[in-house]
Amino acid sequence: MRYLQLLFRASPAALLLVLCLQLGTSKAQEDTPRPIIMDLQMPQEAEANEIVSLALKVKTELKECMVIKAHLESSVFIGGSFNYKFTGCLCEDYPRTFFWDFRSNSTTKIAAIVDIVRELGICPNDDAVVPIKANRYYTITTLVIS
Repeated sequence: MRYLQLLFRASPAALLLVLCLQLGTSKAQEDTPRPIIMDLQMPQEAEANEIVSLALKVKTELKECMVIKAHLESSVFIGGSFNYKFTGCLCEDYPRTFFWDFRSNSTTKIAAIVDIVRELGICPNDDAVVPIKANRYYTITTLVIS
């Protein structure tokens, strides 16, 4: 009860200060850099057996570099270069783009997956970082075959 009485006796300036600090904390949380930003580019529709080109652009807002592995997965089997896995060093000033060309005979959902991994010899000086949480990022799209 005493704490409640102290709260009611607080000056308006103190309450305004607490409000400003609370708003400042919320703003700081919004400015957290994103480890992985993905942009998947491919046509939404294609003909059966037509070659489809997919480009995955990956960038980061972190100051440190990281080793990433990128690959595709689909709801139906797709052979060939669709199954290629790429490994690279991703830095803030050096975004990466990965390319796949493949054919499909049926409509499928395609997931582009990027994993942040611990691997030596990929980034300069082996100073790559691994986030403590969430080391897998993905985006899903649908390819409609007509």
